[in-house]
Amino acid sequence: MEVTGFPTSCDIYLELDGKKVAVVQSYTAKATKASQVVEAFGEKEPVATITGPSHYVVELTRLYATDDAISDGIDFFAMSDFSLVICKPDRKVIYSGCQWSAIQEEGKVGSMVAEKVTLAAAGRIEVTA
Repeated sequence: MEVTGFPTSCDIYLELDGKKVAVVQSYTAKATKASQVVEAFGEKEPVATITGPSHYVVELTRLYATDDAISDGIDFFAMSDFSLVICKPDRKVIYSGCQWSAIQEEGKVGSMVAEKVTLAAAGRIEVTA
């Protein structure tokens, strides 16, 4: 497999109702899964491990609303059940059923406003290109 490029901000975006509403400069994703051991009477060690559901938390840095979203009056604070799409050279990663859990805005004189949005996703799929 030959890698032909790296994702850019146009390749990482939020989608709501099938429309691109914001592009994202960067992201950090964390997937966790709870595990529980199964013990049996008389055994010195666990006999099995059961895993629980996966949980996805993604932190986005520097979101920029698209022109269409701005003209539609997009409100990031009111957004729910949206998707994060990450286009990679050989596949797309889609986090669906997203809800934001934290929004941080930072403003400094002489610099652009940077926002960090932390979101929780209900699901994650990979689609080959």
